[in-house]
Amino acid sequence: MKAPKGKPPETGHRRRPEGAGREISMVDKDTVLELLKQVYDPELGVNVVDLGLIYELDVEGGRVRIRMTLTTPGCPLHEAIVGGVRRVLERHPGIEDVDVRVVWEPRWTPERLTPAGREALGFF
Repeated sequence: MKAPKGKPPETGHRRRPEGAGREISMVDKDTVLELLKQVYDPELGVNVVDLGLIYELDVEGGRVRIRMTLTTPGCPLHEAIVGGVRRVLERHPGIEDVDVRVVWEPRWTPERLTPAGREALGFF
């Protein structure tokens, strides 16, 4: 099926064509963490970094791999949060490929909150 003229076809996983975006400086972990701070858990109102949901982050050139969790295995906003992580990274010009894996071990606990996350949730 062809996309309407002027519109790219929609896909669930985006990979840039070889060489696209290469003129942009390569991303690093700090840049990716700042981008991820734009993704919030809608129920808690705290971003995924300050909630401590990001367990592992690997950046190689324009490829980003993330191992993350959610606050509960039955989280009704699973797709919204994980989709938000993918979208915010895929929009960045220095990122060509995004792989997000959700894991349940180790289980998330409030001890994973950053100081900013603790403050936002009223933990002292």
